[in-house]
Amino acid sequence: MIFGYTVAVMAGFFLTAVPNWTGTKEAKAVFVSLSGLLWLSGRIAIWWAGVLDPLLVAIIDLAFVPLLALNILPRLARKSQTRNLVFLFLLSALFTANLLVHLEWIGWTTATAEVGVRLGVLVSAAMIAIVGGRVVPAFTRNALTRSGQTTKLPQSTPWLERAGILSAVLAALAILFPGATAGWVCLLAGAINLARLSGWKGWRTVGSPILWILHLAFFLLGTGYLVYGLALVFGILSEIAALHLLAVGAIGSMTLAMMTRAALGHSGRPLRAPIPIVITYLGVVSAAIVRTFGTLLFDYFPVMIGSGALWIAAFGIYAFVYFPILTKPRKTAT
Repeated sequence: MIFGYTVAVMAGFFLTAVPNWTGTKEAKAVFVSLSGLLWLSGRIAIWWAGVLDPLLVAIIDLAFVPLLALNILPRLARKSQTRNLVFLFLLSALFTANLLVHLEWIGWTTATAEVGVRLGVLVSAAMIAIVGGRVVPAFTRNALTRSGQTTKLPQSTPWLERAGILSAVLAALAILFPGATAGWVCLLAGAINLARLSGWKGWRTVGSPILWILHLAFFLLGTGYLVYGLALVFGILSEIAALHLLAVGAIGSMTLAMMTRAALGHSGRPLRAPIPIVITYLGVVSAAIVRTFGTLLFDYFPVMIGSGALWIAAFGIYAFVYFPILTKPRKTAT
């Protein structure tokens, strides 16, 4: 899920956002098609990992992120875009995380796969801390302004924004040495990022699901850091269960929020989430809550089945609703 699903969503985001940031042309259709085929090859290789040579599986699966980096590096390396170079660092860290998993599967290392998975989750969370910090207040401010509201707009405090990003990146690095130290860094990251969120006026988006899901996803990011930190420092919850509030909750809901919004915008449709998509938002959030806290009340397997069923149902509805949106021609103004 981290190195397949999440990486694919990030690639889609970068291939559309980076040209906007840098004023360059969008990636050519040939590149998008070939890179998509390479990503799919990685998924097929993982599917057949039980019978294929593990080194071959690793080579195929690991090839996608470097190809993506080669496409966006020349754009981000521009002098005016140096602040965005952090994304190349995080992509490198994500590649390293996946490499750690494959090295153990190949048999060249021991006990690196679990470190790689955790690093992948925390690096992805750091991406959300950065990108979410840009888009959540901006989208909210734009929507409120369009509706004629000129007061009580979202506000971002520069030092708090920098602290939130730095703490998220440090949490990802600290997870290489799991334990109390990483836990305290996660607690700090959670507190700071929730403080960031408090200035973005999320309560004013209650009537717009396509906006409030962004705020809810960022809330799950901050809360996820706190819960994971508490699990590492005080052991009040299973560390693996706590990790899922970041993975299923923050990453799952933010990626779904961005995909539903971007598909509407890029296809010329109004930025409104229909009822079935609201259900998908609630389904993913519910899957995260059930997976994280369910074992406090119920046995392990019913919790896994329940959480998995909620996730599958949510994304099944998303695919059903958005397939025609993504396959039909762009709407044009009349």
